[in-house]
Amino acid sequence: MAFNFRNKRSVAIATMTAFTLGLAACAPSTTDTSSGGTETETAAAGSDVSGTILIDGSSTVYPVSEAMAEEFMAANSGVQVTVGTSGTGGGFEKFCSGETDISNASRPIDEEEIASCEAAGIEYVELPVATDALTVVVNPENDWAECLTIEQLETIWRPESQGTISNWNQVDPSFPDAPLALYGPGTDSGTFDYFTEVIGGESGASRGDYTASEDDNVLVQGVTGDTNAIAYFGYAYYVENTDSLKAVSIDDGNGCVEPTQENVLSGNYTPLARPLFIYVSRASLEEKPQVQAFIDFYLDPANKEFVGETGYVTLTDAQYTEAKGLLDK
Repeated sequence: MAFNFRNKRSVAIATMTAFTLGLAACAPSTTDTSSGGTETETAAAGSDVSGTILIDGSSTVYPVSEAMAEEFMAANSGVQVTVGTSGTGGGFEKFCSGETDISNASRPIDEEEIASCEAAGIEYVELPVATDALTVVVNPENDWAECLTIEQLETIWRPESQGTISNWNQVDPSFPDAPLALYGPGTDSGTFDYFTEVIGGESGASRGDYTASEDDNVLVQGVTGDTNAIAYFGYAYYVENTDSLKAVSIDDGNGCVEPTQENVLSGNYTPLARPLFIYVSRASLEEKPQVQAFIDFYLDPANKEFVGETGYVTLTDAQYTEAKGLLDK
């Protein structure tokens, strides 16, 4: 199911109270083109910039960048923004080879990717843009997996379970004797990296006998079509499909907690709450006015409603200001 942000009813978002901005040291020297004000008064809106902007990477961050791109292009008819979904790892491969201007990422850039960018002379700025409640989902007909513990999730997804844990009653004797149908992100996905690290204790440590895709819509379709299916992906894809998916509460040892914006803000949804990022090329910021204008638009607190419409938790105005300040040095 494709996202339709311009016609989607806005989701009310509470103020985010605790999130530390982690920004890369390669901030570019650019001039401030922002004039502040309301959504229709941003520097990006209605300007005379033109050209293309290429974005790729995380399918989790895709809904945010796609929403921003749609609104930005509506105000700037001369700009064409293309947003791809090759996964966080795949996005960094393109970004560090100079193929894209912006890379969506559902985890921070890793050491190998940093080295790859450095070798290619690609400098960048890391910008957090939202917080995700990574969500485990099942088919609505599933009436047994209302809440799963971290240990049960590990039992389902750990590498040792491949070929041995194939039925639901092997996860919990109270569950039915029904086959496990597993769907999840591919290995290029930052969601895969994050989930396997916090659930299995090691990034990339996962069984391989599951249906994998970098396109979260494929995972949604898999779960909606199979009563015995289970998957995990970004909260935005659950919000967009609440009529055909059921979110599983997570018990980290302190009781079952639903994946909601309120539980993310309170710090109760652990360990699956995580920051989302975009990485912006310094060269693109300096050489392409349309990229600078788009990032100004992206970081304008007046436009954070477009983040909220995806279901993710927005940053505070102060955090937007701090991020924008580094760009405007």
